[in-house]
Amino acid sequence: MSGRLIGVVGPSGVGKDTVMEGLAARRPGLGLVRRVITRPGYAVGEAFEDVSAEEFERRVQAGDFTLHWGAHGLRYGVPRETEARLDGGEDLLVNLSRSVLGEAQARFPGFTTLHLTAPREVLAGRLAARGREGRADIEARLSRASLALPEGLERVIEISNAGPLEATLAAIDARLYPEKE
Repeated sequence: MSGRLIGVVGPSGVGKDTVMEGLAARRPGLGLVRRVITRPGYAVGEAFEDVSAEEFERRVQAGDFTLHWGAHGLRYGVPRETEARLDGGEDLLVNLSRSVLGEAQARFPGFTTLHLTAPREVLAGRLAARGREGRADIEARLSRASLALPEGLERVIEISNAGPLEATLAAIDARLYPEKE
């Protein structure tokens, strides 16, 4: 039995990493994909593998990523071993860019998009609290917060993450696994 890839998307500051970690802790058999990013390893947030831009490009050329993209001046990759985990029946959460959702849907049967949302003022507060960007960068991220998802996505779950985390997790769990409730 093949597992399902669940692409988590939403604006910066919406809490994607927190939600993903909470869902994985809540539901046995639901795993997290550790991305490869050209961001310094000391950056706060998700657990990821940091690599140089040169190493990232070498891995692209070697076919080491099942998906990869650029955003915010960085490169992001989903390791090829993700496919083996899915083939083994594991459902996996991965933080994705809107730009690769169509490709992910075409490559992974049952692919589901989990679209997290929150009001602009909530996002602004969270971005400021994490301390990774200056005011101009935060404003740039907020200006992209309302971008629509690409057309043609088949399975999209949209959930607000503006309230208590446990309420968000319960709502997502019920939508991802309605047959198990």
